Amino acid sequence: MHRNKHFKRLSSQWQSTFRGNIALSPTEKRHSAKSFRRRCKLLGDEQPLCVTTNNQRQRYVTKDGKCRVNLGHIKDKSRFISDIFTTLVDLKYLWFLLVFTACYILTWMSFGAIYFLDAWLRDDIAHVHDSQWQACFENVDSYLSALLLSLETQRTIGYGTRRVTANCPEGVVLLMVQSITGSIIDAVMVGCMFVKISRPQQRAQTLIFSKHCVICERDEKLCLLFRIGDLRESHMVDAKIRAKLIKSRQTKEGEFIPLEQTEINLGYDTGGDRLLLVEPQTIAHIINDSSPFWEVGAKRLKRETLEIIVILEGIVEASGMTCQARTSYTQDEILWGHRFASCISLEKGAFLVDCSAFDKTFEVEMSPLSARNRSHLHRETGEPNRRLGEAESREKSPRAAPGKAGQTQPRRLYSKQKAFICWVCSG
Repeated sequence: MHRNKHFKRLSSQWQSTFRGNIALSPTEKRHSAKSFRRRCKLLGDEQPLCVTTNNQRQRYVTKDGKCRVNLGHIKDKSRFISDIFTTLVDLKYLWFLLVFTACYILTWMSFGAIYFLDAWLRDDIAHVHDSQWQACFENVDSYLSALLLSLETQRTIGYGTRRVTANCPEGVVLLMVQSITGSIIDAVMVGCMFVKISRPQQRAQTLIFSKHCVICERDEKLCLLFRIGDLRESHMVDAKIRAKLIKSRQTKEGEFIPLEQTEINLGYDTGGDRLLLVEPQTIAHIINDSSPFWEVGAKRLKRETLEIIVILEGIVEASGMTCQARTSYTQDEILWGHRFASCISLEKGAFLVDCSAFDKTFEVEMSPLSARNRSHLHRETGEPNRRLGEAESREKSPRAAPGKAGQTQPRRLYSKQKAFICWVCSG
């Protein structure tokens, strides 16, 4: 609440100062209001500035791993031409085929026009039926026949009816230039097509991620869990997993950061991020004081606007090329107090993976407190983390009347501890 008031005060001061010093035109006012609404939409957890009924926003990365970022107003587009090979490889197959088809047709028509012009200047067209005439291009009497000569020369068809003779040196030079040009186009097209076909992007289609993240307890620690798997029998070599948190925020100085990336530790310091991806693996992020989810509880999670980007990298065993698979989880896809169901069983001397249970979760009883509040409560009360829910329920349930038979009076808490629990529950 204090943070929201502080942020609202800064925003109102900024707007009043801006309006007081500069007179805005109606167009500038609309542009400023649009920019302000866009910033409020990105900063979904600031309710005083932008009250919305739905805190969902545009995904940064789709579930199938495509980044939804469009680059606009690029002035220096010559950089794409300088790296023409990557530009051609990145084209879609339709545009890729159209580009090389246009290159072939352009070279055929260009050299056909040159052949026709040379034949017309040498009067080969006028003496096409004269057997005594020493023609440079035999049987070339029109542009269409010159185009056929160009096509037969570049594709090395060689029907024999049209040909370049030794009566003119420029014809021999044109023949060599067209042959070299055709070979260059063939080499570039074959190389680009081979790279496009052998790119490991399709290998990522058989790397699967769970539909949801879950937050539950593991060994009395609050953890963020998600599941990954490989559908192929040829496994990934040197598989590594990492994750990023994408969230907008406002700094104390008033700077707005629209899409801040925060690293989520998945066991980098212990080597837990390196996987043997033979069977489905459940990846765990321990929520501690260095975690971005340290202050996030069950109630705050519903109000947050965030996105978790998961990146799986490895080497394809069949081709030796590096493959990367991506997915994302929004705040609506994070389940608090759930756990993944087991999908591995032992059958006939081998481990059987039930892929139908890959995304299944079940609900477990767990306190809605954040990891930070759990830590404070543990220090105040001395209760272990696994009994936080019991301490909460004891505080909310009516106490048994003393002196009645068959009833036991719960353990008495100190006044300071009770006040802290009430403060945590109300917050």
